[in-house]
Amino acid sequence: MLLKYFYDEKLSHASYMVGCQAVKEAVIVDPGRNVDPYIKAAEKEGMKLVGTLETHIHADFVSGSRELAKRMGVKMFLSNEGNSDWKYQNIDHLPHQLVKDGDIIKVGNITFEVLHTPGHTPESISFTLTDGGANADMPMGIFTGDFVFVGDIGRPDLLEKAAGIQGTSITGASEMFESLKRFKDLPDFMQVWPAHGAGSACGKSLGAIPSSTVGYEKRFNWAMKHVDADHFVKELLEGQPEPPKYFAVMKHVNKVGTKSVNEIPSPGIIKGKEELENRIEGGAQVIDTRSSKEFSHSHIPGTINIPFNKSFTNWAGWIVDYRRPLYLLTSPENIEEIAMTLRSIGIDRLEYYMDVNKAIQSASKLESYKKMNPNEAKRLIENSEVSVLDVRSQSEWDAGHINGANHIMLGNLLDRIDEIPLDIPILINCQAGGRSAIAASILQAKGVKNVLNLAGGYEDWQREMKKQNV
Repeated sequence: MLLKYFYDEKLSHASYMVGCQAVKEAVIVDPGRNVDPYIKAAEKEGMKLVGTLETHIHADFVSGSRELAKRMGVKMFLSNEGNSDWKYQNIDHLPHQLVKDGDIIKVGNITFEVLHTPGHTPESISFTLTDGGANADMPMGIFTGDFVFVGDIGRPDLLEKAAGIQGTSITGASEMFESLKRFKDLPDFMQVWPAHGAGSACGKSLGAIPSSTVGYEKRFNWAMKHVDADHFVKELLEGQPEPPKYFAVMKHVNKVGTKSVNEIPSPGIIKGKEELENRIEGGAQVIDTRSSKEFSHSHIPGTINIPFNKSFTNWAGWIVDYRRPLYLLTSPENIEEIAMTLRSIGIDRLEYYMDVNKAIQSASKLESYKKMNPNEAKRLIENSEVSVLDVRSQSEWDAGHINGANHIMLGNLLDRIDEIPLDIPILINCQAGGRSAIAASILQAKGVKNVLNLAGGYEDWQREMKKQNV
């Protein structure tokens, strides 16, 4: 048997290739939209891709099942659980098989058994894996999707918070309690292969270790310790992070389908400053992907800074308007990777880009913003010379914040610009300075020019105030 692990750091997404070496056939569990790594890995291993196994209708990335079905003719094994609202659509023209609890999928000597494990979503399923080539008569592991993670479990509130289906959070949490009973009945030796790791918004405290065992999770996962359903539901729903806005788009895309990557045109090149500045003046959304340090020093008015790092996908999903064309200022050598990263969450309208260094050098006008250390910020706050804006999550805010600060989580800032005062400088803070830098760029792009970024964020603020016994 062959088992290969794939991990997309920007999505905190894990997928797997499982192959039978006796028949040279393999399937991909929970593939992402960029299917090239799977195709290349299969070629290297001498395997033919014959199928995809999908645990549920994903909310945080575009699934690659349809992509592989269109390009390679693989069969999609998709959940047929849940009610009519959570059935896959527009799949009749693609090879597929709908599966339910207890169904068996065979790939050579390998056997997958379907377990219906609702809670995260009504249609969620898991797949146990038994290696018949090793003469095993019991499963060696389970692909849990967003059901059980290392140290955590899937959140049940996305249908309500992201998709707007009221009343589903408590129902989902109750279903999760029952599904965990089934998980606890599995043998301790079974390995656990989840679809996400630390950093994913599909849970609240995912571990960074890529896999675990049933026994380890039963002993150390907080969710396994509950025996009272009401207490479990309360703790599961408390403290869940805000789901990015794009989650609702992903649910729709993965349910009804979208274009193949090969059908999306490559972005064109903006050739001169006049063309760029005309687009900005016309209201185009333009993202500058440089580091916050470079952007703060010098940038083109009207542009928003989302640095191309591990957090890029998350904040692009929050900030980019999917309905409008997108323009990038970036390094040409990064454009292909950035385009695929954006497509991984369904941002397909990347129409043009420009070499950011050429854009800065030729710009008619540039602007900047300053960083402020905690001591300088404290003096300005005490003299009422600034208004403080905290752009952290609700849980971070609840754990402590600067007295007198206003709270608008970064992902909601574009929708709440009119709440920002214009008659006084704005001092922005997050936890360490990264999110507040993005917020500073948003405010400036929308006309709030007098902004300051608290260097080191609330962490450095707390540290400095403790030194001063404040």
